[in-house]
Amino acid sequence: MSNTIKIGVLGAGTWGVALARMLCLAGHEVMLWSAIESEIDAISETKTHPNLPGVTLPEQITYTKEIKTVCEGKDILLLAVPSPFVRATARKAAPHVSGGQILVDVAKGIEKETLYTMTEIIADEIRDPNVKLVALSGPTHAEEVVKDLPTTIVSASRDEAAATLVQRVFTTARMRVYTNDDVLGVEICGALKNIIALASGIAIGLGCGDNAKAALITRGIAEISRLGLAMGCREQTFGGLAGIGDLIVTATSLHSRNLRCGILIGKGVPADEATRQVGMVVEGLNALPAALALSQKYGVEMPIIETVDAVVSGRVGVSDAIRTLMTRDLKSELSGACFDNRYD
Repeated sequence: MSNTIKIGVLGAGTWGVALARMLCLAGHEVMLWSAIESEIDAISETKTHPNLPGVTLPEQITYTKEIKTVCEGKDILLLAVPSPFVRATARKAAPHVSGGQILVDVAKGIEKETLYTMTEIIADEIRDPNVKLVALSGPTHAEEVVKDLPTTIVSASRDEAAATLVQRVFTTARMRVYTNDDVLGVEICGALKNIIALASGIAIGLGCGDNAKAALITRGIAEISRLGLAMGCREQTFGGLAGIGDLIVTATSLHSRNLRCGILIGKGVPADEATRQVGMVVEGLNALPAALALSQKYGVEMPIIETVDAVVSGRVGVSDAIRTLMTRDLKSELSGACFDNRYD
Protein backbone atom coordinates (compact mmCIF):
# COMPACT_ATOMS: atom_id res chain seq x y z
CA MET A 1 0.00 0.00 0.00
CA SER A 2 1.48 3.36 -1.05
CA ASN A 3 1.65 6.48 1.08
CA THR A 4 -1.40 7.82 -0.76
CA ILE A 5 -4.47 5.94 0.43
CA LYS A 6 -7.76 5.71 -1.46
CA ILE A 7 -10.60 6.45 0.95
CA GLY A 8 -14.35 6.27 0.47
CA VAL A 9 -16.42 8.26 2.98
CA LEU A 10 -19.96 7.01 3.45
CA GLY A 11 -21.97 9.82 4.99
CA ALA A 12 -21.87 13.57 4.36
CA GLY A 13 -22.78 14.86 7.80
CA THR A 14 -20.48 17.22 9.67
CA TRP A 15 -18.13 14.49 10.92
CA GLY A 16 -17.86 12.72 7.58
CA VAL A 17 -17.18 16.00 5.80
CA ALA A 18 -14.66 17.17 8.42
CA LEU A 19 -12.70 13.92 8.12
CA ALA A 20 -12.93 13.95 4.31
CA ARG A 21 -11.40 17.43 4.29
CA MET A 22 -8.66 16.47 6.74
CA LEU A 23 -7.73 13.30 4.86
CA CYS A 24 -7.71 15.08 1.51
CA LEU A 25 -5.43 17.84 2.81
CA ALA A 26 -3.14 15.08 4.14
CA GLY A 27 -2.63 13.95 0.55
CA HIS A 28 -5.03 11.04 0.26
CA GLU A 29 -7.59 10.36 -2.50
CA VAL A 30 -11.01 10.97 -0.96
CA MET A 31 -14.47 10.29 -2.39
CA LEU A 32 -17.64 11.34 -0.53
CA TRP A 33 -21.04 9.62 -0.77
CA SER A 34 -24.42 10.27 0.79
CA ALA A 35 -27.69 8.38 0.59
CA ILE A 36 -29.33 11.81 0.26
CA GLU A 37 -28.70 12.80 -3.36
CA SER A 38 -29.59 16.46 -2.83
CA GLU A 39 -26.96 16.63 -0.10
CA ILE A 40 -24.23 15.46 -2.48
CA ASP A 41 -25.46 17.87 -5.15
CA ALA A 42 -25.27 20.82 -2.75
CA ILE A 43 -21.88 19.96 -1.25
CA SER A 44 -20.23 19.15 -4.59
CA GLU A 45 -21.52 22.39 -6.10
CA THR A 46 -20.77 24.77 -3.23
CA LYS A 47 -17.81 22.94 -1.62
CA THR A 48 -19.40 23.81 1.74
CA HIS A 49 -21.55 22.14 4.40
CA PRO A 50 -24.46 24.12 5.91
CA ASN A 51 -23.54 23.10 9.47
CA LEU A 52 -19.84 23.97 9.05
CA PRO A 53 -20.00 27.68 8.20
CA GLY A 54 -16.88 29.39 6.90
CA VAL A 55 -15.26 26.15 5.73
CA THR A 56 -14.47 25.49 2.05
CA LEU A 57 -13.72 21.94 1.02
CA PRO A 58 -10.68 21.10 -1.13
CA GLU A 59 -11.27 20.83 -4.87
CA GLN A 60 -9.58 17.41 -4.89
CA ILE A 61 -12.46 15.68 -3.06
CA THR A 62 -14.66 13.77 -5.49
CA TYR A 63 -18.35 13.01 -5.03
CA THR A 64 -20.74 10.23 -5.96
CA LYS A 65 -24.36 9.19 -5.49
CA GLU A 66 -23.53 5.52 -6.17
CA ILE A 67 -22.54 3.38 -3.19
CA LYS A 68 -20.78 0.94 -5.53
CA THR A 69 -18.52 3.73 -6.77
CA VAL A 70 -17.55 4.93 -3.28
CA CYS A 71 -16.72 1.40 -2.13
CA GLU A 72 -14.90 -0.29 -4.97
CA GLY A 73 -11.16 0.14 -5.29
CA LYS A 74 -10.73 1.90 -1.96
CA ASP A 75 -8.19 0.96 0.69
CA ILE A 76 -10.30 2.36 3.54
CA LEU A 77 -14.06 2.81 3.81
CA LEU A 78 -15.11 5.33 6.45
CA LEU A 79 -18.67 4.87 7.72
CA ALA A 80 -19.81 8.25 9.00
CA VAL A 81 -23.60 7.91 9.11
CA PRO A 82 -25.67 8.30 12.30
CA SER A 83 -25.95 5.11 14.34
CA PRO A 84 -29.59 4.31 13.34
CA PHE A 85 -28.46 4.10 9.69
CA VAL A 86 -25.27 2.05 10.12
CA ARG A 87 -26.95 -1.31 9.47
CA ALA A 88 -28.77 -0.18 6.33
CA THR A 89 -25.64 1.50 5.00
CA ALA A 90 -23.46 -1.55 5.68
CA ARG A 91 -26.05 -3.76 3.98
CA LYS A 92 -25.99 -1.56 0.86
CA ALA A 93 -22.22 -1.51 0.85
CA ALA A 94 -21.71 -5.25 1.47
CA PRO A 95 -21.85 -6.42 -2.18
CA HIS A 96 -19.15 -3.91 -3.07
CA VAL A 97 -16.75 -4.55 -0.17
CA SER A 98 -13.81 -6.86 -0.76
CA GLY A 99 -11.27 -8.63 1.41
CA GLY A 100 -8.27 -6.54 2.30
CA GLN A 101 -10.27 -3.35 2.79
CA ILE A 102 -10.38 -1.66 6.17
CA LEU A 103 -13.78 -0.41 7.37
CA VAL A 104 -13.55 2.44 9.85
CA ASP A 105 -16.65 3.33 11.84
CA VAL A 106 -17.03 6.74 13.47
CA ALA A 107 -20.69 6.43 14.49
CA LYS A 108 -21.35 6.00 18.22
CA GLY A 109 -24.24 3.92 19.43
CA ILE A 110 -25.70 0.53 20.33
CA GLU A 111 -28.47 -1.14 18.37
CA LYS A 112 -31.62 -1.46 20.46
CA GLU A 113 -32.83 -4.78 19.03
CA THR A 114 -29.54 -6.73 19.12
CA LEU A 115 -27.44 -4.74 21.64
CA TYR A 116 -24.68 -4.79 18.99
CA THR A 117 -22.09 -2.04 18.82
CA MET A 118 -21.50 -0.35 15.47
CA THR A 119 -18.59 -2.57 14.38
CA GLU A 120 -20.60 -5.64 15.41
CA ILE A 121 -23.45 -4.45 13.18
CA ILE A 122 -21.04 -3.92 10.28
CA ALA A 123 -19.51 -7.38 10.75
CA ASP A 124 -23.03 -8.85 10.83
CA GLU A 125 -23.80 -7.30 7.44
CA ILE A 126 -20.44 -7.60 5.66
CA ARG A 127 -19.70 -11.21 6.74
CA ASP A 128 -16.20 -11.24 5.26
CA PRO A 129 -13.45 -12.30 7.71
CA ASN A 130 -10.83 -10.70 5.48
CA VAL A 131 -12.32 -7.22 5.97
CA LYS A 132 -10.74 -5.50 8.96
CA LEU A 133 -12.88 -3.36 11.28
CA VAL A 134 -11.73 -0.30 13.22
CA ALA A 135 -13.67 1.93 15.62
CA LEU A 136 -12.38 5.50 15.52
CA SER A 137 -13.54 7.37 18.62
CA GLY A 138 -12.54 10.12 21.01
CA PRO A 139 -13.08 13.78 21.99
CA THR A 140 -13.53 15.11 18.47
CA HIS A 141 -16.01 17.81 17.51
CA ALA A 142 -16.21 18.24 13.75
CA GLU A 143 -16.51 22.00 14.24
CA GLU A 144 -12.96 22.09 15.66
CA VAL A 145 -11.39 19.51 13.33
CA VAL A 146 -12.39 21.57 10.27
CA LYS A 147 -10.63 24.57 11.84
CA ASP A 148 -7.46 22.47 12.23
CA LEU A 149 -7.51 22.78 16.02
CA PRO A 150 -5.42 20.17 17.90
CA THR A 151 -7.39 16.96 18.41
CA THR A 152 -6.72 13.41 19.62
CA ILE A 153 -8.56 10.20 18.80
CA VAL A 154 -8.33 6.42 19.29
CA SER A 155 -8.03 3.79 16.55
CA ALA A 156 -9.46 0.61 18.10
CA SER A 157 -9.25 -2.80 16.45
CA ARG A 158 -8.57 -6.41 17.32
CA ASP A 159 -6.25 -6.43 14.31
CA GLU A 160 -3.04 -4.61 15.22
CA ALA A 161 -2.04 -3.98 11.60
CA ALA A 162 -5.40 -2.38 10.82
CA ALA A 163 -5.30 -0.20 13.95
CA THR A 164 -1.78 1.02 13.20
CA LEU A 165 -2.51 1.68 9.52
CA VAL A 166 -5.52 3.81 10.44
CA GLN A 167 -3.34 5.51 13.05
CA ARG A 168 -0.80 6.42 10.36
CA VAL A 169 -3.37 7.52 7.77
CA PHE A 170 -5.40 9.72 10.14
CA THR A 171 -2.43 11.30 11.92
CA THR A 172 -1.64 14.88 10.88
CA ALA A 173 0.11 17.83 12.49
CA ARG A 174 -3.26 18.62 14.13
CA MET A 175 -4.67 15.12 14.69
CA ARG A 176 -2.87 12.70 17.00
CA VAL A 177 -4.08 9.09 16.92
CA TYR A 178 -3.56 6.43 19.59
CA THR A 179 -4.29 2.70 19.20
CA ASN A 180 -6.31 0.41 21.47
CA ASP A 181 -7.28 -3.26 21.14
CA ASP A 182 -10.32 -2.93 23.44
CA VAL A 183 -12.86 -2.31 20.69
CA LEU A 184 -15.89 -3.09 22.84
CA GLY A 185 -14.76 -0.75 25.61
CA VAL A 186 -14.12 2.09 23.16
CA GLU A 187 -17.55 1.63 21.59
CA ILE A 188 -19.39 1.36 24.92
CA CYS A 189 -17.78 4.64 25.98
CA GLY A 190 -18.73 6.32 22.70
CA ALA A 191 -22.37 5.32 22.98
CA LEU A 192 -23.05 5.93 26.65
CA LYS A 193 -21.18 9.20 27.10
CA ASN A 194 -23.89 10.82 24.96
CA ILE A 195 -26.49 9.93 27.60
CA ILE A 196 -24.39 11.45 30.38
CA ALA A 197 -24.03 14.58 28.21
CA LEU A 198 -27.82 14.76 28.06
CA ALA A 199 -27.86 14.61 31.87
CA SER A 200 -25.31 17.41 32.03
CA GLY A 201 -27.40 19.54 29.70
CA ILE A 202 -30.58 18.85 31.69
CA ALA A 203 -28.82 20.01 34.86
CA ILE A 204 -27.64 23.19 33.14
CA GLY A 205 -31.11 23.87 31.76
CA LEU A 206 -32.55 23.47 35.24
CA GLY A 207 -30.11 26.07 36.59
CA CYS A 208 -27.58 23.80 38.32
CA GLY A 209 -23.97 24.95 38.46
CA ASP A 210 -20.51 23.63 37.68
CA ASN A 211 -20.54 21.45 40.79
CA ALA A 212 -23.44 19.41 39.46
CA LYS A 213 -21.91 19.18 36.00
CA ALA A 214 -18.62 17.88 37.44
CA ALA A 215 -20.49 15.38 39.59
CA LEU A 216 -22.47 14.05 36.63
CA ILE A 217 -19.32 13.63 34.54
CA THR A 218 -17.46 11.86 37.35
CA ARG A 219 -20.29 9.59 38.42
CA GLY A 220 -21.23 9.11 34.78
CA ILE A 221 -17.87 7.58 33.88
CA ALA A 222 -18.23 5.41 37.00
CA GLU A 223 -21.50 4.04 35.60
CA ILE A 224 -20.04 3.49 32.14
CA SER A 225 -16.95 1.74 33.47
CA ARG A 226 -19.01 -0.50 35.79
CA LEU A 227 -20.96 -1.74 32.81
CA GLY A 228 -17.89 -2.05 30.62
CA LEU A 229 -15.97 -4.07 33.19
CA ALA A 230 -18.96 -6.39 33.62
CA MET A 231 -18.87 -6.91 29.85
CA GLY A 232 -15.18 -7.81 29.91
CA CYS A 233 -13.67 -4.51 28.76
CA ARG A 234 -10.30 -3.16 29.90
CA GLU A 235 -10.31 -0.69 32.78
CA GLN A 236 -7.74 1.64 31.19
CA THR A 237 -10.08 2.38 28.29
CA PHE A 238 -12.51 4.25 30.56
CA GLY A 239 -9.76 6.55 31.85
CA GLY A 240 -8.54 7.22 28.30
CA LEU A 241 -9.49 9.42 25.37
CA ALA A 242 -12.47 7.34 24.27
CA GLY A 243 -13.75 7.24 27.86
CA ILE A 244 -13.35 10.21 30.16
CA GLY A 245 -11.86 12.31 27.34
CA ASP A 246 -14.87 12.03 25.06
CA LEU A 247 -17.26 12.35 28.00
CA ILE A 248 -15.69 15.62 29.14
CA VAL A 249 -15.94 17.29 25.74
CA THR A 250 -19.46 16.00 25.02
CA ALA A 251 -20.81 16.99 28.44
CA THR A 252 -19.28 20.49 28.48
CA SER A 253 -19.06 21.88 24.94
CA LEU A 254 -21.88 23.72 23.20
CA HIS A 255 -20.71 22.03 20.00
CA SER A 256 -22.33 18.93 21.55
CA ARG A 257 -25.83 18.35 20.21
CA ASN A 258 -26.50 16.04 23.18
CA LEU A 259 -25.64 18.83 25.63
CA ARG A 260 -27.76 21.35 23.73
CA CYS A 261 -30.69 18.94 23.61
CA GLY A 262 -30.34 18.29 27.34
CA ILE A 263 -30.34 22.02 28.11
CA LEU A 264 -33.63 22.42 26.26
CA ILE A 265 -35.15 19.43 28.08
CA GLY A 266 -33.97 20.91 31.38
CA LYS A 267 -35.85 24.09 30.49
CA GLY A 268 -39.04 22.10 30.02
CA VAL A 269 -38.96 21.47 26.26
CA PRO A 270 -40.24 17.95 25.35
CA ALA A 271 -37.55 15.64 23.98
CA ASP A 272 -39.02 15.48 20.46
CA GLU A 273 -39.23 19.25 20.18
CA ALA A 274 -35.73 19.63 21.68
CA THR A 275 -34.37 17.30 19.01
CA ARG A 276 -36.12 19.29 16.31
CA GLN A 277 -34.60 22.53 17.61
CA VAL A 278 -31.10 21.02 17.69
CA GLY A 279 -31.62 20.11 14.04
CA MET A 280 -29.34 17.05 13.96
CA VAL A 281 -29.39 13.49 15.27
CA VAL A 282 -29.12 13.34 19.08
CA GLU A 283 -27.34 10.03 19.63
CA GLY A 284 -27.87 10.00 23.40
CA LEU A 285 -31.62 9.58 22.89
CA ASN A 286 -31.03 6.71 20.46
CA ALA A 287 -28.69 4.96 22.93
CA LEU A 288 -31.06 4.98 25.91
CA PRO A 289 -33.03 1.75 25.23
CA ALA A 290 -29.89 -0.32 24.64
CA ALA A 291 -28.13 1.17 27.67
CA LEU A 292 -31.03 0.19 29.92
CA ALA A 293 -31.17 -3.29 28.40
CA LEU A 294 -27.42 -3.80 28.96
CA SER A 295 -27.79 -2.55 32.54
CA GLN A 296 -30.42 -5.22 33.19
CA LYS A 297 -28.57 -7.95 31.29
CA TYR A 298 -25.35 -7.51 33.27
CA GLY A 299 -26.95 -6.53 36.58
CA VAL A 300 -25.20 -3.16 36.73
CA GLU A 301 -26.73 -0.19 38.53
CA MET A 302 -26.81 2.93 36.34
CA PRO A 303 -28.88 5.55 38.18
CA ILE A 304 -27.96 8.56 36.02
CA ILE A 305 -28.87 6.79 32.79
CA GLU A 306 -32.07 5.44 34.33
CA THR A 307 -33.02 8.94 35.49
CA VAL A 308 -32.34 10.48 32.07
CA ASP A 309 -34.66 7.88 30.54
CA ALA A 310 -37.37 8.70 33.09
CA VAL A 311 -37.09 12.42 32.28
CA VAL A 312 -37.02 11.95 28.50
CA SER A 313 -40.05 9.64 28.60
CA GLY A 314 -41.97 12.11 30.79
CA ARG A 315 -42.34 9.69 33.71
CA VAL A 316 -40.43 12.02 36.04
CA GLY A 317 -40.17 15.81 36.10
CA VAL A 318 -36.72 17.39 35.86
CA SER A 319 -36.73 18.82 39.39
CA ASP A 320 -37.90 15.52 40.81
CA ALA A 321 -35.15 13.71 38.91
CA ILE A 322 -32.43 15.84 40.50
CA ARG A 323 -33.96 15.25 43.92
CA THR A 324 -34.08 11.49 43.30
CA LEU A 325 -30.39 11.35 42.39
CA MET A 326 -29.33 13.52 45.32
CA THR A 327 -31.31 11.54 47.90
CA ARG A 328 -30.32 8.03 46.90
CA ASP A 329 -28.98 5.72 49.62
CA LEU A 330 -25.61 6.92 50.87
CA LYS A 331 -22.63 4.88 49.69
CA SER A 332 -18.84 4.77 49.57
CA GLU A 333 -17.11 6.03 46.43
CA LEU A 334 -14.85 2.96 46.57
CA SER A 335 -15.90 -0.46 45.36
CA GLY A 336 -15.63 -3.42 47.70
CA ALA A 337 -14.90 -3.12 51.41
CA CYS A 338 -14.23 0.29 52.90
CA PHE A 339 -12.65 1.32 56.21
CA ASP A 340 -11.19 -2.14 56.65
CA ASN A 341 -7.77 -1.00 57.91
CA ARG A 342 -6.20 -1.96 54.59
CA TYR A 343 -3.89 1.08 54.80
CA ASP A 344 -2.51 0.31 58.28
